[in-house]
Order: sequence, then structure tokens, then C-alpha cells
Amino acid sequence: MVYAILLVSLLIGVPVAFAILAALFYFMGTGDFPYSIQGVATQLFAGMNSFSLLAIPLFILAGELMNESGITTRIIAFSKVMIGRVSGGLAHVNIWASVMFAGLSGSAVADTSALGRVFIPEMEKEGYPRDFAAALTAASSVIGPIIPPSIPVIIYALIVSGVSVPALFIAGIVPGLLLAVFLSLYVVFFASHYQKKPTQMPREQKVTILIDGIVPLLMPVFVIGSILLGVVTPTEAAAFAVAYALIVGVFIFRKIRLRDLPGIFSRTMVDSAVIMIVIGAVAAANWLLTFNRIPNLLTDWTLSLISTPWTFLIAVIALLLVVGLFLEGIAAMLVLVPILHPIAVQLGIDPVHFAIVVIFNLMIGLITPPMGLCLFVVDSIANVGMARLTRRILPLFAVQVGVLLLVAFVPAIVTTLPHLLGF
Repeated sequence: MVYAILLVSLLIGVPVAFAILAALFYFMGTGDFPYSIQGVATQLFAGMNSFSLLAIPLFILAGELMNESGITTRIIAFSKVMIGRVSGGLAHVNIWASVMFAGLSGSAVADTSALGRVFIPEMEKEGYPRDFAAALTAASSVIGPIIPPSIPVIIYALIVSGVSVPALFIAGIVPGLLLAVFLSLYVVFFASHYQKKPTQMPREQKVTILIDGIVPLLMPVFVIGSILLGVVTPTEAAAFAVAYALIVGVFIFRKIRLRDLPGIFSRTMVDSAVIMIVIGAVAAANWLLTFNRIPNLLTDWTLSLISTPWTFLIAVIALLLVVGLFLEGIAAMLVLVPILHPIAVQLGIDPVHFAIVVIFNLMIGLITPPMGLCLFVVDSIANVGMARLTRRILPLFAVQVGVLLLVAFVPAIVTTLPHLLGF
């Protein structure tokens, strides 16, 4: 009955956090549970009482500041100069601008919103169908949470003790780049014919654009570099990202005015609150599950049915792809990772490898109907309708699943770089 309440609440549109709490309170009222509602409330707030969680609102704030400061348009211009002349140039620019933007925001939704407003009308002018431009923008935005810095990585490391955030950051670089390469190959073979012949840009303009692009692209170098060198923690690096974006926006590019800051801070607080209340609710639910030894029972049951790591990975990929149809990635991660991670460890799967497979898998859910958040964001910009958008996204979804399987069954793609750097 507890799971029925949770499932029905999610299907009728109840926010994830409140659906979990409704199921939790039902269990307290009917089950053998010696603690009061006050104890649940204590666990809810304890789940949010972590210094590391401060990195989440800080990275969200950094992303908002970068959107307002004009960094997005400079990244797009930089990408055009670098790869805009190749076949299907603007589609490639869309993909690789997402790679660069990923190093700044760590959020697929922020990527979709910021880049979609520029790329969708621009690609339509260059001959691409509007629905294809929207689908490609949504698909390439999945790169955002995989390449560091990444909000889902920080949350995963908080759920699972003993997994290093810097190690996960480094582990995501190659899979993220691999996804960009395969999306570009798809464009080369199936979409390059849409592009009109690009106009030649004067050399002086190219030089100016390249120089303007240096300032935004230095930020991920400083953020990730400082973490890897042990100078700062991820939370301190997030604070540095905010300071960097604020200085660039206010004093260098002069796109942010002081009167813009209250609105930026307000949007950041709303987005952060949504994530934090889900984290708190899931922390309380996990406390309840642990009290009833549910993770232990599920681990024993799974190990009695599955004996090899590869079989388990196939089962996890299938499960998470289905879950991604209905549940937002971070919420699904908070619910499922405490159960799946111990099983992966028992089967000898590298924790860093498993983490990247799970994060990659759940981020694909952002572009899968009917609940793919990036699809809703990009459709609000393109206004092409969910049916047309779904038809266009399916081949790109297949490409992403193919890359996911490659990452899952060739662990060296994930683990080599962290091992070389001593993680």
C-alpha cells in the first residue's frame, strides 16, 4: 500500500517530495514504527544539513549569473569560429557549445534554456527544420550533467559515502566527450544536408571572438583545476564560480546591473528549494527503509537472482531507462542509489564506474517522453508540439543509449583518467 500511494501520487502530478512524505506518513500510521512525526521531521532536516549541499545552490547561482552576463552568446560565437565551417556546421556548434557550457553550469535544464533560445531560431534560418533544431538542443544538453562541474555528481557523492567528488568529476569527462562525438557523427551522416553554405567571417572578427571566448572558458579550468589540486573543496569551488561569474558579468562584460541581482537570487532560491526539499524527503524515507532493513533484503534477493556484474548492469540500465520515463533524474537517484549501490559493490563493480553509468542513464531520462524535463523546456521555446519533438528525439535517444552501453561495458572509458590522476 505504501508503494501504491507513492506511485499514484506521482502519476497524478503530486511533487516528488510530497509524494514520498505522504507514503511515509501512511506507513507511520499503520506500520510497526516506534518513532513519532517529530522524528521524521528531524531526519528530513538532517538530510539537508550538510555543508557539501551548499555547492548545489552556488552552482545554480553561477549558472544564472553566466546566463545574464552574456557568456552564453560568447561561447556560441567561439564554437562557430572553431567548427562552424564543417559540414552541418551549426548543428555541430550546437553540440559542442553544450560541451563548453557544461563546464560552466553542470545542469542540462540550464543548458537547454540558455542555448535553445539562440540555436533554435538560428538553425531554422540556416535551413534546419525547427523540430530537429529543438530535438538536437535537448539531446546535446544531456552532456551538461556528465562533464564537470555537475550537480547530479555532487548529490550522488552525498548519497554514497566513500565516493570522491573529484574522482567522479574526472570520470565524467571522457563519457561526456564521447557522447558529443557520437551526436556529431549522427549529424554528419543524417543531418548535414540541411545546412546552407555558411558565410565567410572576416579574419579580424574571428580573432576578436576567440579572444572574447577565453574569459568564459577559463572558468571551468580554474574550478576543476583547483579541486584536483586539493586547493578547495567542491563547495568552495562553487563559491569561486559564483565570484568569477559575478566579476565577469558586472565588471568585465558589464551585462549585469545591480538591480538585476534580486531577480537572479530569487530564481536561484526557487530552483534550489525544489532540489533541497526532495533531498530532505528522500533522506527521511531512506532512514525508514534502513530501519526496516529493506536495502539489505533487496540486496540479498537480487544477489540470489543475479550472479555477474554484466547481468546486473543490464538490469540496472533497463530499470533506470523505464524509471526515467516517469521520474526526474535527481529524484530517481535519491530513491534508487541507496539500494543499487551496495549491490554493485557486492558484485565487484567499480563504484566510480557504476556512479557514472547511473548518472548518464538517468540524465537520458531528461529527453524521454512523457516526463522529460528538457523536452518541456525546449518545446516552450520552439512551440513545435510534443508529438513532432518526440519523433525527432528518438534517433538521438538511440545514439545516447548506444554510448551508455559502451560506457557500461567498457569500464576503462570511465576509470582510466581518474586512475591516472591518482583517484
